[in-house]
Amino acid sequence: MPTKYPHSLSKMKILKLIFLMALSVSALSCNGNAPSIQLLDATEFAEYIQMTPNLTLVDVRSPEEFAAGHIPGAINIDFSDEDFVEDLMTKVAADKHLAIYCRTGHRSGEAAETLKAKGRSVMELKGGIIEWQNVLLPLTTGKEDLYLTPGGKNVTIQPLIHASIRIVFDGKEIEVDPVGTLGNRTTDYSQMPKADLILVTHEHHDHLDPAAIKTLSKADTIVIANPNSAEILGYGMAMRNGDRKTLADGIELEAVPAYNTSADKLQFHPRGRDNGYILSLDGLRIYIAGDTEPIPEMKDLGKIDIAFLPCNLPYTMTPSQLIEAARIVRPGVLYPYHFGTTDLSSITPALAPDGIYVRICPFDP
Repeated sequence: MPTKYPHSLSKMKILKLIFLMALSVSALSCNGNAPSIQLLDATEFAEYIQMTPNLTLVDVRSPEEFAAGHIPGAINIDFSDEDFVEDLMTKVAADKHLAIYCRTGHRSGEAAETLKAKGRSVMELKGGIIEWQNVLLPLTTGKEDLYLTPGGKNVTIQPLIHASIRIVFDGKEIEVDPVGTLGNRTTDYSQMPKADLILVTHEHHDHLDPAAIKTLSKADTIVIANPNSAEILGYGMAMRNGDRKTLADGIELEAVPAYNTSADKLQFHPRGRDNGYILSLDGLRIYIAGDTEPIPEMKDLGKIDIAFLPCNLPYTMTPSQLIEAARIVRPGVLYPYHFGTTDLSSITPALAPDGIYVRICPFDP
């Protein structure tokens, strides 16, 4: 299938790789005589921390700030602690690449100068997590990821199991394909807030669970599903591929195609039956692909800030297909989901040079 974005390395990608490799080499110059500080903008910083092996990412804010939301993969060493340098030197070996950040760049700037004086080279996030969130990259609490919409409203994303996702936007509860039990894995929806909106992509048992939907529903819950699922439920609003709806102030929804294209998979998800969804929250566009392979319609989705793409055999995508699909969709942030025990180790190094931030969460813990 032709795509807008070839799989081979473009000249621009090669230049970016050379740039990031040079940064990695310079970051270890502390083994010589010239420790340095490199200031990277949020996009450069995201690519650097994803592409650099043997890296430690340090949040120099307070423990309370760190707990409220930090860049995924970071550890916390408080710059205001009198033992900051000693603590960092103990936790971050001299042969480790070191990247640091704070809220605005002020504390990390002071920390970087202190560490440089001690012989350590540092990569620093320019503008701190304020700029990180301004370019629609996530913070995490360890349980849920935190985003700001272009209009400055809060969105949290909580991966549950398999294809189930909880999204909270400006106080509104959104559940995608809620399923209570899969094998020995359970989500207790009775302990969660009632949903304002429930989306169902298709009728397979790992996406449609009438009991979970009933548990999450209240009198004014809106349930939207593909036509087959709506018929099985006996209620809800059916949406077909291409349908669009404005659901509430700041919430818009589009149903998009999701289907198999490989000859040996056509029976799993036939074209025209199932939905993917584009959920727009105050301008933050989230693509929930449903069960699909790379399909031509992906090139027409428009700007996507966050994408959920499935990756498991024999039903959806292989890792190489997921990489292909991501290069068509070009999201700012990619969540592989629906992956079970699939090996996803190839995805981040393949897509980071494309400027796609890959967020792999334990959908199947």
